[in-house]
Amino acid sequence: MKHFNYLTKDREEKTFYRMPMEFSKDSEKELLALTLGACLYMPGTRPNICADIVNQKHDGLVSMVLCLEDAVSDHEVYQAEMNVIAQLQQLHMQIESGLFLTGELPIIFIRVRNEKQMRNVAEHLGSSIHVLTGFVFPKFTAENGTGYITALRDLNEQYSIRLYGMPILESAEVIYKESRITSLLNIKKLLDEHYDCILNVRMGATDFCGLYGIRRSSDSTIYDISVVRDCIADIVNVFGRSEKEYVVSGPVWEYFYKEERVLKPQLRQTPFTNSLGKEGLSIRKEFLNEYLDGLIQEILLDKNNGLTGKTVIHPTHIKPVHAFSVVSYEEYMDAISILEGIGGESGVLKSQFSNKMNEMKPHYNWAIKIVSKAKIYGVYHEQCSYIDLLTEQEQVHI
Repeated sequence: MKHFNYLTKDREEKTFYRMPMEFSKDSEKELLALTLGACLYMPGTRPNICADIVNQKHDGLVSMVLCLEDAVSDHEVYQAEMNVIAQLQQLHMQIESGLFLTGELPIIFIRVRNEKQMRNVAEHLGSSIHVLTGFVFPKFTAENGTGYITALRDLNEQYSIRLYGMPILESAEVIYKESRITSLLNIKKLLDEHYDCILNVRMGATDFCGLYGIRRSSDSTIYDISVVRDCIADIVNVFGRSEKEYVVSGPVWEYFYKEERVLKPQLRQTPFTNSLGKEGLSIRKEFLNEYLDGLIQEILLDKNNGLTGKTVIHPTHIKPVHAFSVVSYEEYMDAISILEGIGGESGVLKSQFSNKMNEMKPHYNWAIKIVSKAKIYGVYHEQCSYIDLLTEQEQVHI
């Protein structure tokens, strides 16, 4: 498995200065945590999950969550459980019979309602549990978290497997101002004690908004909702610290069709005209309709605020999330310069692009992240950008 494996070799070589690396659920945890990218959620009642995976129905899909919680109504829980178990058993049989390669297996998680359901699903899966990468823990708190993590460790020991947990921060005590910091610090303490089995920290922006009767429009981003923006800042503050850092993923984008635009588009024209001339303006218009201007803006804001990857609910969101995850040539060369300059005679050097100063110590942690992301998502050629991955035609750069 690797990002952009749907590209032809020729197009891959024209787009990437450094190619994305291959990975699997057994890859080193620190790298695996970065690979999830656009993590596609789907309800556990969905049919043909196994067939969609084997047939590689969705270009770019590398990670997915089969949801048994909010995406499933209470009266459908049993049906959803049995469907997920059956689909994963079929997938395991396809692998065991050699009809599907392990190397093409996406990162698969199950989002459970509680610890009891988690144990029950695992028991019914039996040896098929080996197709999983782990479980998602909804509405995670320090109080219910111990049960989730204990169950996870029990399953790892029982099946001699390495399953990870992904807690979702989405409860009232996390967003309510009077309890937020205490709650986050208690959760952090618990996760630190089990750091080896926690892959990502995720957040439930839809649940946060629901507590206030708020829903963002398709023309805005979650960062325009001030009460949620403040909570995101505190989550990053607590879990994004370099001394013991967690990969914190961006919240879900919940729109997948274009309504009539109300606000002025934010997606800049310049990258399109620079690459494609006048034709780029029409392609930009298609982007605004197909990918949603708001989604792209939110991806960029996620990146600027230290979030990596994003929860998505529609396959059309996968490509834009991944295209903006690729490291630019300028970012990569600056990062390499900083890492090579550590311990040298100078604490600051002018970027080879003559547009900024690279300071060795303050920018060190940033450079480490950039080089790690470059391994997973690759590095664009100097004249390439997200446009080269979001348009079907070959780009000719001048």
